Amino acid sequence: MLKSENNFLKMTKSVHMSSSSSSSSSSPFLPPAFRFITILKFWYFSIFFLFPLKLHFFNFCLYFLNFLLLIQQFFFRFPMKLKGLRAGLLSIWLSGFLLIALSFYGTQLLSPTSLNDPFRYSGDSIATAAPRITIFTSLNVSSLEENSQALLALRSWLALSSQITVVLFTQHNNNNNNNNNNHSSDSSSFTDKFGSRLLLDSTIDFTFLGTPFLHSMMSRIEAYQSDIAVLMDPETVLLPDFISALSYAHELGRDWLLVSSSVEIPRFPFHWDETRHFWRQDNGKRVRFRELQKMISLRSLQSNSSASKMIMAWNNIDMPLHCGVLPPFLYQRGNAENIYNRSDNVSEPKTRNWEYVGNSHLGQLYGSLYSRSYTLPKLLKCNRRYIFVSASERSTDLSIPKGKSLGFRTREKISACITRTKSRSLKLDFVQKDETVPPLKFPFDLESLLPLVADKNRTVVLSVAGYSYKDMLMSWVCRLRRLKVPNFLVCALDDETYQFSILQGLPVFFDPYAPKNISFNDCHFGSKCFQRVTKVKSRTVLKILKLGYNVLLSDVDVYWFRNPLPLLQSFGPSVLAAQSDEYNTTAPINRPRRLNSGFYFARSDSPTIAAMEKVVKHAATSGLSEQPSFYDTLCGEGGAYRLGDDRCVEPETNLTVQFLDRELFPNGAYGDLWLKEDVRAECEKKHCFVLHNNWISGRLKKLERQMMKGLWEYDASMRMCV
Repeated sequence: MLKSENNFLKMTKSVHMSSSSSSSSSSPFLPPAFRFITILKFWYFSIFFLFPLKLHFFNFCLYFLNFLLLIQQFFFRFPMKLKGLRAGLLSIWLSGFLLIALSFYGTQLLSPTSLNDPFRYSGDSIATAAPRITIFTSLNVSSLEENSQALLALRSWLALSSQITVVLFTQHNNNNNNNNNNHSSDSSSFTDKFGSRLLLDSTIDFTFLGTPFLHSMMSRIEAYQSDIAVLMDPETVLLPDFISALSYAHELGRDWLLVSSSVEIPRFPFHWDETRHFWRQDNGKRVRFRELQKMISLRSLQSNSSASKMIMAWNNIDMPLHCGVLPPFLYQRGNAENIYNRSDNVSEPKTRNWEYVGNSHLGQLYGSLYSRSYTLPKLLKCNRRYIFVSASERSTDLSIPKGKSLGFRTREKISACITRTKSRSLKLDFVQKDETVPPLKFPFDLESLLPLVADKNRTVVLSVAGYSYKDMLMSWVCRLRRLKVPNFLVCALDDETYQFSILQGLPVFFDPYAPKNISFNDCHFGSKCFQRVTKVKSRTVLKILKLGYNVLLSDVDVYWFRNPLPLLQSFGPSVLAAQSDEYNTTAPINRPRRLNSGFYFARSDSPTIAAMEKVVKHAATSGLSEQPSFYDTLCGEGGAYRLGDDRCVEPETNLTVQFLDRELFPNGAYGDLWLKEDVRAECEKKHCFVLHNNWISGRLKKLERQMMKGLWEYDASMRMCV
């Protein structure tokens, strides 16, 4: 072949030399033009390979060059002798030069970012506008450090596309006004770093340890407008292929949900450069995308960690992801089987075991739709195209129009790709109804909870509740959360309330000496059940005082408009501040037996502890509730120790009882507030701190009144705050 080609070149040279000595009317020989156009076609295919963009302009160039080739072949077979035709052929060549120059200029107009865009790896051009993507995660902004993994991950998300917005679900972990101001300033400085594409949302429900509830997150996600919603771990770094996969799914024209697990590596050895456009190694060397993927895959194989974080993504346009009621699962707490397989802090199972077991109990309670052998179909990227692979390993490429098929070589490559990714499957945990689940044991008692929830003044807010008042308990909790008062404790009177409170993420403890067989509907004021239950409150308060903590006891039927702790703490030591139960607007508020034991503040000092011991002892021998024991012990029978119209002084302990202003702390009968059409507006006009829902008989009537007046903060059907 080489020899014949050399002979052809020699023949061409000899014919061309003889032609030059002939008359001027002879046409020039054309094979050099043939070779030149062939070079141009090779240049075109090189450009198309380097810049795989399906531009109609480049396709037109290809057709035009083929047209030139046909014309020159025609002239080669039929030599022309006219100068006009030679000039015409020359003009065709010049037009080809001009067209190719314009195409090269067009490639220069493309920005480097568009050529490096992750969409170039998808194998299909995205003709429509890029989808709006909102990434949701939960993160404690106040504890975020500059070089933390979460901050690195956050920057990787925002760098993928200008169409990405990030929403951080964060908890206001503040027990006083100073901390509140510090938290606000920290949040403001944090959002300033990233601009309007980063939003903070503190409206979801958390456990007292800061774990978010999945059902609360999903409900809040529906309020945001975007084409695609993503829920993921705050420390997961995203790479460009993530966006191309979502864009491919967005073009399917159907509802979809993608679930994936992250690759776990001990340390991410890359960082963003100053421009936030490229990844670099520790030595400063720039890392390209495919090199980055190979390094991560190698490090993941070398890692012994079996832990991974789930990533969920779905189209968020018309229908919500879940139309029913989600159980109150804790986010990222898997099930009980994975407790000791985590790579987190080794001490975590001792304090977080209940979160995993609680999710397992909920899974068993609500059942599972699928068996343990069920596997989800996969979305894989093979041979620069995305395909779905079912459990039977049959691939479906939704990007191929109907009636068309793939070539043999392409199918071979896709089959090899499926085989390579066969072992990388997402492991889903299922809990069957007949499966044995570990018992739900809360690792905290009263002594261990106090240092976790108390504020900087060693003060806690205590409430005591039974199962019949569980919904009112949650409304009370939701209100305190909204007012940013996290230092509350719940004393459960029965095991049902105890288990319910654990699953709701409350700091709860069980009183083993609480009365048994508490009536569900007949435990209102004046009943025998009420008399037995109220005596638990004073015993529990005394125990907390002896442990060195101040206590604000608040019944669950006390609605809070404002946080009263700063005012109550201003009364100083040796003062017990209590609500007055007097309804007569002209009578003294410290009249006999008008001390309301459902809302009072007690300090952990010697006079208060000694006086509370007398109250508990008196109540133990009384056939009444604890409320008369409070007044008879601290103010004397018939009000013998009264001082003025709003105080009492117990002579043996020298404890002062301060009755609170009814304008600020009204009871249920004062001023007929509950009869007003707009109770909230009336109380806010008076600058009330709280309003007691008492002076009404019966649990159902009490619930109905509070709900009908709009002083209710909990959705029992959804099991979350509203």
